[in-house]
Amino acid sequence: MTLDPARLTRPASAIDAAANAYTEKLLALDPGFATELGMPGHETEYRDFSPAGLDAAADAARHALAGLAALEPVDSVDAVTLHAMRERLGLTLETLETGWPLAELNNIASPAQGIRATFDLMPTATVTDWEHISGRLANVPAAVDGYISSLRAGAARGLVSARRQVSTVIDQCGRHASAEGFFATLAGGAALSPTADDAGTSLPAGLTAALAGNADLARAAYGTLVAFLREELLPQAPERDAVGRERYALASREFLGASVDLEETYAWGVAELDRIIAEQEAVAGQIRPGATVAEAKALLNADPARALHGTDALTAWMQKTSDAAVAALAGAHFDIPEIMRTLECRIAPTQDGGIYYTGPSDDFSRPGRMWWSVPEGEDTFTTWAETTTVYHEGVPGHHLQVATATYQSGLLNNWRRNVCWVSGHGEGWALYAERLMDQLGYLADPGDRMGMLDAQRMRAARVVFDIGVHLELAIPARWGSGTWTAEAGLEFLRANLDISAGQLDFEFHRYLGWPGQAPSYKIGQRLWEDIRDARALRDGSGFSLRDFHTQALNLGSVGLDTLKAALLEY
Repeated sequence: MTLDPARLTRPASAIDAAANAYTEKLLALDPGFATELGMPGHETEYRDFSPAGLDAAADAARHALAGLAALEPVDSVDAVTLHAMRERLGLTLETLETGWPLAELNNIASPAQGIRATFDLMPTATVTDWEHISGRLANVPAAVDGYISSLRAGAARGLVSARRQVSTVIDQCGRHASAEGFFATLAGGAALSPTADDAGTSLPAGLTAALAGNADLARAAYGTLVAFLREELLPQAPERDAVGRERYALASREFLGASVDLEETYAWGVAELDRIIAEQEAVAGQIRPGATVAEAKALLNADPARALHGTDALTAWMQKTSDAAVAALAGAHFDIPEIMRTLECRIAPTQDGGIYYTGPSDDFSRPGRMWWSVPEGEDTFTTWAETTTVYHEGVPGHHLQVATATYQSGLLNNWRRNVCWVSGHGEGWALYAERLMDQLGYLADPGDRMGMLDAQRMRAARVVFDIGVHLELAIPARWGSGTWTAEAGLEFLRANLDISAGQLDFEFHRYLGWPGQAPSYKIGQRLWEDIRDARALRDGSGFSLRDFHTQALNLGSVGLDTLKAALLEY
């Protein structure tokens, strides 16, 4: 049976109502999340970053679980919702009980970045949009104060992130606090969009002054955060980067939505890395007979036809490559409704490194976007290394995945569409998508295929590094001796991640400060492929890969144990 690519509908159930009620509670508790979803109503506000805010989140989860306990699923969609919510909310409570959310601080995904990053998703087309931005700038100090109170409460319980993370965040926040930093630049560059009805007119003088003044408040707040981190938290921060088995196992479950044998997964990661390197060596021989991987990459980097100079050229190439993928895949290998076929490629307003995707608003008036955060001073980019990245972040990767869940409003409740996001599911799908594009022939060029393998090699190396360093396991003989340390891990990453010095530094700190997240990509891909292969074995000659993808994507993002149950049991 071919599944209908159009919007699917079903009557809302009691379980849907409970999930939607929990979603509304989350949106009320976290206005920044509403901004992320493009929902109006609380554009100037922040969530409570203090311990009281975490308590409120715990109360909401307990209340929702209690309500679900009295309900029975009426169909397979309900069964998936119930399975997913019990797993996710139960894990939320388990994590909050450890106290570590009080101490949340790292170089990529903590309130130190999130308070600022909210502005990246706020519209800037109209006077009203800029009034909202000004109002939220004015509320940055209270958000930062709440965050500091949580960090202080965590420290009182002996829960402090590693010294390396605190030092990195001090540097990041210091840049935002400067007179040339993000907040000052945002206010100083305030202008109406050329497409706005009132384009061509200036912002009201009072609003311009308010933006400048509130940007100064935000800068000062980040200066206060820097002072707290440097003077109070840093002296308490431990030197040890490894978080240990107990904390790591919990984090791994959070990012996978599944429990895995960490030693077996580590051994698999070591073997997978060896296998990918062997594949790269074979491709290197296609680029030039007898060439090593390093020599083949040097040839690719020296090829002017594969080079981009400047961020304008990078943006144009990203957009062209993304648009071509959408046009080629829609209707042939994937079901992509017209409303989902717009994907904007942009340079991020930060210089921290990394490439990421943000989903469309609920009504698609704000499209999905692919962002490239370019470290300062970097202005040369190679297409052979990044073609696979466009597929990962765009189509058939994150954009197809996230936009499908947003699109299926008649099938999925709001929690399934907009709240539940599991890294191992989402990032595992994106890596799965990269390999699939190779299998479909879109990476037939040896250079582009080398880039895909390089990306896969990076993700396999993350499994080895992340589990190895945080659990302090034995280093494989190919890569050294003794047990893993952060310093030994850095040399290992340098040997396996062919990225710039700025990106390498960012990734190294990310893995140390966000345990369990980076391996979820490759482990997630492994579990996705296991589920697909099991489904193909079960269905035999009736198996359709396109229908499998449609059914899987129509589930939204769920934990990988839930995904397995949904595709093989329900």
